[in-house]
Amino acid sequence: MKNNIIKYILATFVVLLMACGSGKTNATQAELDRLATIVNNKDFKIISDWAYPTTTMAMQQAARLLPPGNQGGSVNLIGNSNFLTISGDSITSYLPYFGERQMGGSYGGDDSAIAFKGLMKNYKVSQKKDSSYDISFEAKSNSENFRVNITLFPNLKSEMILTGNTRTPIRYSGSIQNKTESD
Repeated sequence: MKNNIIKYILATFVVLLMACGSGKTNATQAELDRLATIVNNKDFKIISDWAYPTTTMAMQQAARLLPPGNQGGSVNLIGNSNFLTISGDSITSYLPYFGERQMGGSYGGDDSAIAFKGLMKNYKVSQKKDSSYDISFEAKSNSENFRVNITLFPNLKSEMILTGNTRTPIRYSGSIQNKTESD
């Protein structure tokens, strides 16, 4: 009986030890180096495959207007023009927006997408334990200020969260391209 308890405790310890070690990245050194170069050069483009609007009651009702395969909480962007490009201290973007506006907007409704063209403020980069990078900055469109948080992963996938001062937040997932390779 005592041996069974010891075996059980030992097995539990081994499982916990293995689970704690699984947070490491499986990326190769070449992938890690490529991502570090892209981040350090501040010269990359993100193309998003999916948009994830904040799910509100209004967004759920508007989801009936979206093409098949989309929902109020996720919209497929494949085939739709979208990008966010960082080049030094400059940013340009065209990201389709799905969600609610709290107020404002320009006359004629020509600012429905999130479009940046200008300089970033308060640009910060930090590397996480899993070898991904968190990038945050502030940017301005024609009529709105945004807080942008980007996570770049060694497999060149990306996650972005954009929070505007007149819109509900939206998240995008996609992939990174080295800007010099994509041009």
